[in-house]
Amino acid sequence: MTQAQPTQRAPISGDARAAMENLNAEAGQFHIWLRTQANAPAQRPWFKETGLVPEGRLAQGRVAAAQLKAVPHLWKWREISPYLDRIADVARNADVSPIEFADRQQFLLTNPGLGGRLQVAATLRCAVSIYNSGDLAPAHMHSPNASRTILSRKGGYTMVEGERCEAERGDLILTPNGTWHDHGNDSNEPVTWIDTLDWPVLEFLDLIWLDEDMPGAPHNARAQAQTMPTGYSQKLYGRGGLVPRVSHTRGIGHQTSPCVHYRGKDIAAALTAMRGQDSDPYEGTFLDVLNPVTGASLFPTTGYGAQLLQPGQETQFKRETASTVYVCMQGRGQTEIAGKTYDWEENDIFVVPNFLWRRHVNKGTEDAILYTMTDAPLIQKIGQYRAQGRNAQNEVEQLVA
Repeated sequence: MTQAQPTQRAPISGDARAAMENLNAEAGQFHIWLRTQANAPAQRPWFKETGLVPEGRLAQGRVAAAQLKAVPHLWKWREISPYLDRIADVARNADVSPIEFADRQQFLLTNPGLGGRLQVAATLRCAVSIYNSGDLAPAHMHSPNASRTILSRKGGYTMVEGERCEAERGDLILTPNGTWHDHGNDSNEPVTWIDTLDWPVLEFLDLIWLDEDMPGAPHNARAQAQTMPTGYSQKLYGRGGLVPRVSHTRGIGHQTSPCVHYRGKDIAAALTAMRGQDSDPYEGTFLDVLNPVTGASLFPTTGYGAQLLQPGQETQFKRETASTVYVCMQGRGQTEIAGKTYDWEENDIFVVPNFLWRRHVNKGTEDAILYTMTDAPLIQKIGQYRAQGRNAQNEVEQLVA
């Protein structure tokens, strides 16, 4: 198939550019910039490219001055996890109490293409946290939506609007925007999890805020009181298609899931039950984790899912206008992204930025399970979600036009 050639734009003449920049020297005092180039031509027309390798290009000149573009990257657990132990050791031996140190026991993932920004993709932030026995992060509320994906065997607990969520490996715990929450570990072993937030979106819109002064809390209280029975979310929303007639409001946020705790064992059981049933050629066995009341994504900006790949299974190439972060919860395999192969195993984290072809392969002898976090719900809401696949004949077809 012949690859379409990108349209070449005639460069601005040197004299015209100099004249415009001279004008800009005057206009700068008013905090405006007179455009001398087309804005942000980072993407070729995605639907005309057929090769596996092409990626978006940065703009040139003044347009490129602050332009950054996420790139594919894999964070190997065996390389990054020792730093959690080192952070935990510092916390144990610090001259402050575990409570005061708890908020600092994490590291954030930075995408190599984003110039040091605390982001894994244009819209997503991820951190990995460790809590020692007895640690407690004080109650707080913020505007970004956040989640915890539990990596350790035991995952401590998160209290969300009075509901205590006692976690195990594979659990997904939500702290939607506008909900009071605190985290702690009352077990005798460290716990680790991945924090995922839509922080960059809120930061771009200048909507970041944080509140640590919980109304009605006793003076100097670090944790909120439990006002709902443990397992409240499962008791109300744990049966798909059966929606209780109760208030579904949690906190002061909007359009988020009232169910804040999704069990890893339930996710694994659902995937296993689906195994071999109409496997998607581009995703394998895939399920979405949704708001049980509305059927919408868990957050307006972020969607969550899980997929199972059987031993030896290879998906076909797919690309979309959304970015996705993956974490391997079970098994091992590899993902080819824009012509480069990334080998992953348990707890490894990797990102597939938008517009890039990717396919997954299970290289192990057991089922592989990947969890996904994607900005697709946001991209859909602004009318920009599209997807393509390469079929068995290696022809490009429109999946979502």
